Amino acid sequence: MKFIEKLISISRKNNSLLCVGLDTDREKIPKFLLKDHDPVLSFNQKIIESTCDLVCAYKPNIAFYEAYGSKGWEALKKTCEAVPKEIPIIIDAKRGDIGNTARMYAKAIFEDLGADAVTVNPYMGEDAISPFLEYENKCAFILCLTSNKSAQDFQLFLIDGKPLYQIVAEKVITWNEKGNCGLVVGATYPEQLKKIREIAKSLPILIPGIGAQSGEIEPTVKFGTDERGERAIINSSRGIIYASQKDDFAEAARDQALKLKDRINLYRQM
Repeated sequence: MKFIEKLISISRKNNSLLCVGLDTDREKIPKFLLKDHDPVLSFNQKIIESTCDLVCAYKPNIAFYEAYGSKGWEALKKTCEAVPKEIPIIIDAKRGDIGNTARMYAKAIFEDLGADAVTVNPYMGEDAISPFLEYENKCAFILCLTSNKSAQDFQLFLIDGKPLYQIVAEKVITWNEKGNCGLVVGATYPEQLKKIREIAKSLPILIPGIGAQSGEIEPTVKFGTDERGERAIINSSRGIIYASQKDDFAEAARDQALKLKDRINLYRQM
């Protein structure tokens, strides 16, 4: 099954565009979990169990696992194994390097971790992206316009009157021959998101920036979804997974995920 088919299938089953970001920091999880053999894995498993009927994807950020060396990688791998098979896993790694190196990154993420998608950086051009696209049933989400404040340093830069993010979106369309490209566009730039969706009508768009980064839900849903109210993956991390520091953390995460899912669905055209 191709990534987009898997995404739409679970999105319809769970009636959800919500992605939960598993950016799990040992210093922020409930203290009682620290006595476990693998506190990060224990935390992630509970979050997944409590939210898996509410989401369309999970997105672990690889940095939170690589920081702990081999133990962190093992926790990430077991976290991926804990996700129900029908739910896509997007590894937020923002990889981007020359072809041979990119090929190894793709192998680690798609083969060893078994993930369904990865975020990649297009700055070095097509040969840094193409090794990921060789995996036809996977997806490469290409950074287009990110949610951080400094995105404007380069991504809004005009080239012959056209912003760089628009050039990236148009280029990605030409790379999408196998139907396995996506875009990353921050919720903090709603008008630009609207323009990007007009360019990339059928691409899945991963949208971070809701919640902690102050992205607004209504324009994000209105401008980020396609004509059927689909193909948008709206991510929230800290606002969900750290909803409680007590032993009810999983229930609190579920409560926040359900509230956000329902708020997103208020503005969908279905």
